[in-house]
Amino acid sequence: MKNIVVLTGAGISAESGLKTFRDSNGLWEGHDVMEVATPEGFQKNPELVLEFYNQRRRQLLTVEPNAAHKALVDLEANFNVHIITQNVDDLHERAGSSQVLHLHGELLKARSINSTTEILDQKNDILLGDTCKNGYQLRPHIVWFGEAVPLLEDAISITEKADYLIIIGTSMQVYPAASLIDFVDSTTPIYFIDPKPAISKSKKNNLTIIAKTAVKGTPNLVASLIGK
Repeated sequence: MKNIVVLTGAGISAESGLKTFRDSNGLWEGHDVMEVATPEGFQKNPELVLEFYNQRRRQLLTVEPNAAHKALVDLEANFNVHIITQNVDDLHERAGSSQVLHLHGELLKARSINSTTEILDQKNDILLGDTCKNGYQLRPHIVWFGEAVPLLEDAISITEKADYLIIIGTSMQVYPAASLIDFVDSTTPIYFIDPKPAISKSKKNNLTIIAKTAVKGTPNLVASLIGK
């Protein structure tokens, strides 16, 4: 069974009605990124940071997977599919995808400030004073700017084995996630689905650009691959 690796970003979740963190002016829901997405921001004002992610978590619980998420599930009947996502939502899992790696963490999980490995399920708000069993404050299980990306090596290993690479709804401008495209073989077909693709076909002979939204472009591509 051939391997398909799918890289997804905010564009696929936006079509479910999930607001992306970063606005066009670079602010995250009106906040400077340093305030709400760095260890330093959390140390300076933990209540602000906790509430920022509490709001994101509440919104996530009100939306549903869309046609693009569901189309990727259909691939699993014919291919070994790994999804590597920059998104912190659980929409891929809710749609039914069975192999999902979250590079940047997960909104519906928490961990203590003293451990990166003790991870808890978290659907409710995290408040200042909420602690793990060892008495340490809980924080969102999110990879903040300036922190290591623990699953990057796993993502590279998966990408290297791809027979097909599909990129959906990501600018491919955020590193290290954007570097994953360089770990596929030079002959591996790459499909890039985005209404405003930020990648040039001239740089990759094996690249097919599908200038559509995730919901419009993904089901057609999936049908095409299943038919091969």
